[in-house]
Amino acid sequence: MTLTSREVRFSLPSLEVAGKVWGEPGGIPVIGLHGWLDNAATFDHIAPALKGVQLVALDLPGHGLSDHLPMAGYSLWQQASTVLQVAEDLGWERFALLGHSMGAIISGILTGSLPERIIGAAMIDGLMPFTSEPDDAPRQMARFFTSSLAVGNKRKPVYDSVEKAISARVLGGTTSIAREAASSLVERGLMPDHGGWTWRTDPQLMLPSPLRFTNKHAESFIEAISSPAMLVLANQGVMHEHPQVLDRIERFKHIQLHKMDGGHHLHLEAQAPDVAALLNDFYAALPKVDSSAP
Repeated sequence: MTLTSREVRFSLPSLEVAGKVWGEPGGIPVIGLHGWLDNAATFDHIAPALKGVQLVALDLPGHGLSDHLPMAGYSLWQQASTVLQVAEDLGWERFALLGHSMGAIISGILTGSLPERIIGAAMIDGLMPFTSEPDDAPRQMARFFTSSLAVGNKRKPVYDSVEKAISARVLGGTTSIAREAASSLVERGLMPDHGGWTWRTDPQLMLPSPLRFTNKHAESFIEAISSPAMLVLANQGVMHEHPQVLDRIERFKHIQLHKMDGGHHLHLEAQAPDVAALLNDFYAALPKVDSSAP
């Protein structure tokens, strides 16, 4: 795989989606999916080390350089549908996935739903979404309604330098992240504003979900996975804050599980070479399919 990436844009029926491409046609076609509030740069440190694949890493809608969606447009299934639209645009009937965090959850949903299209899914510190039970649905919807009314009144912060934006990401993120790792994500996620810099990210992404899967819903997608699947679990990652989720992960014997010391963004930090080595072994074992250049 080439050390440098190139930019790509997909003109889908309802929006434009941006991305980064590593590798050339002929390798295993892989679509990369980043985590919540991140972007395609999440794979900058591991993509150059991948062998025999063509990686198309997306800025999912509302993130990075991609278009935003209308109100209430963001859901796991909507984002998954966008991935399929990109695959159609690429001419990829069958392809593999590489997902981190939210992107890993979307990968699990797609792989469980469409085994005939997904030849394999590698997931990094993410597998199942936050869940709630039916009795909580009215309260969850109320939280969404209340927050959506206020979202238009909130102003994005403006930083007078990119360095200050990076510091804000390091200090104010929902998970810990090294400065070098944050730099890759921040520089793709900023836009000029009033002589400074502010986030490109759609503020709607901060809204609570109007609906959540139940535990059974979430488990059903993972149990339905029949293609090869692998999870790299960060020993100091976000899932260790939810012991009940870890217990469920241990029960999914059909998912290759690799535990590794590191935080939630370990693929962007010091552990990136070790993560890339696991990914190379995983993708090398997948059946070969032809890919077309985006």
